[in-house]
Amino acid sequence: MKFKDEKLQSLIVSIEDIIQRLKQAESDQSHLLLDVHNNSQLSATNLIHYRNLREYDIRDLQKKLGNLGLSRLAKAESHIMASLLSLEYILKKMVDPHITENVTAPFSIKKSQKILAMKAKSLFGYRSKSRRVRIMVTQPTESAYNYELVQSMVAAGMNCARINCAHDSAEVWLKIIENVHRANEKLKRKCKITMDLGGPKIRTGAIVPGPKVKKFTPQRDEWGKVINPAQILLVHAITDESAANAVPVPAGWLSKLKVNDKISFTDTRDKLRALKIKEIGQGFAIANCYDAAYIATGTKFTAHIDGAQEMIEVGDMPAIAQSLLLKTGDRLIVHKHAAPGKPAVFDEEGQLLAEAHIGCTLPDIVNLVQPGEKIHFDDGKIVGKIQEVYPEKFIVEITYAKDTGAKLKADKGINLPETNLKISGLTEKDKNDLKFVARHADVVNMSFVNNPSDVTELIEEIRALDAQDKLGIILKIETQKGFNQLTEILLEAMKLKKVGVMIARGDLAIETGWDNIARIQNEMLAVCNAAHVPVVWATQVLENLAKKGIPSRSEITDAATSVKAECVMLNKGPHITQAIRLLDTILKGMENYQDKNAPMLPALEAVGS
Repeated sequence: MKFKDEKLQSLIVSIEDIIQRLKQAESDQSHLLLDVHNNSQLSATNLIHYRNLREYDIRDLQKKLGNLGLSRLAKAESHIMASLLSLEYILKKMVDPHITENVTAPFSIKKSQKILAMKAKSLFGYRSKSRRVRIMVTQPTESAYNYELVQSMVAAGMNCARINCAHDSAEVWLKIIENVHRANEKLKRKCKITMDLGGPKIRTGAIVPGPKVKKFTPQRDEWGKVINPAQILLVHAITDESAANAVPVPAGWLSKLKVNDKISFTDTRDKLRALKIKEIGQGFAIANCYDAAYIATGTKFTAHIDGAQEMIEVGDMPAIAQSLLLKTGDRLIVHKHAAPGKPAVFDEEGQLLAEAHIGCTLPDIVNLVQPGEKIHFDDGKIVGKIQEVYPEKFIVEITYAKDTGAKLKADKGINLPETNLKISGLTEKDKNDLKFVARHADVVNMSFVNNPSDVTELIEEIRALDAQDKLGIILKIETQKGFNQLTEILLEAMKLKKVGVMIARGDLAIETGWDNIARIQNEMLAVCNAAHVPVVWATQVLENLAKKGIPSRSEITDAATSVKAECVMLNKGPHITQAIRLLDTILKGMENYQDKNAPMLPALEAVGS
């Protein structure tokens, strides 16, 4: 018994030592709490406790506590002091059952759970029935013109509609928002609007365009019968090339069209084709096409309007986006000047005449890179090493691309994880877009947050717009710098009432290495949980399902793991409604087995029971 008491006393001393160290850290860092919002004072204090606890290796202590059947502090990040004080009391009680003194923490374990739930509701809105985790969905341009699509997403379980300011225009954004509000009213839902600021992301520049033609193809069954006609959006002008199904026509002609009107034309292959008007809206019409058709700039449309034939010519169609085909061992020139990129040129015998070249959206990187540094294109689909650097360009040797070669398109991300880029914060476009966001959205997502000063700049802009009480912020952590300063970033962000974090796993994996991303996403979940800051689990969740209609097994496992967050983000795709429904089902099912980071043990059930 004496030996056992000595072991318990040793554990008590260890726990008391940790408690005193955390209290001292709280005192030393009290200046960081001065400007924190009132509703986050306790949360910020707990974050300081957790971050200082993690400066020590407590694995030996954890094993000893586990052997006694006590909390190992592994899931205590949201209530560090309460857990430590409870452990201290229990250990002392084990030594002397007559002890009654029990020091309480500023908030209990149960209170910490309520704080996080309250903040998640404030940021993301009401949760869906039987589901704690919200679903955020990136909106395609089509959502501006197809109300039924938006309604189907809200009905399937979308809690937040995400609009990316890097694409489309304010006119398109407003139409999407109006459709979300319309769906909310019809379905009695409260789907929130979140908007991403583009941020200083480095992207590939333009590439010499292809022909101005678009192929429209209906979906057919195994017998060749049309089960879903191709939908063509007739508009006066295409405001963004991401409106993939848009065809520009004269406004006067468009205004005369009616539902069920038929339009005939000869496509670029001299095939006779017809369209049937399905829906008329303000400034647009949606037409069904039941045969494959190629429509180009200048294609002649004929419609029977009020008993007479009226012929018009299709306006300026977007050019087909070209790409550079790159293989391992190829060389690519990245240049400062804005000239459109071109693929490599070969002679008839396959000898290289000119290397592929492309520009970038932030030309200053040409003067920042160094030979030997890595460069990633398009979320790591193409990897290279910088070989030579010149005042106006640098040359990359491709070290990884798929065996058949990878296509590099315009406006694809460039990551330079080993380069000191010295670029962050809000761009002038971001500041201008923020004015629209403050008027029309519930939450603004800030991209590429690298340090606390980035957050300070955002808060100043929001306060200048007098939107600090209305607008929530979600900080997208996409870089190694952002991860390494996450605690400081959160303490700065908590000056506002509504704060969240998005784990942007795609860029993070490239920046920190694929071998680190599993650890990093778990660390971020823990740090944010310590701060009672809601988390968005993002990047390629159910990506195959949304784009191709069939999920992979690994996607299902990833979606199940996302139950540890407060919100999961889906990207756009033709099967997005199906993806929302499946994610809704997975999250509802997994919440029986996982409460945030704590596994739960419901009664075992056979499949199908």
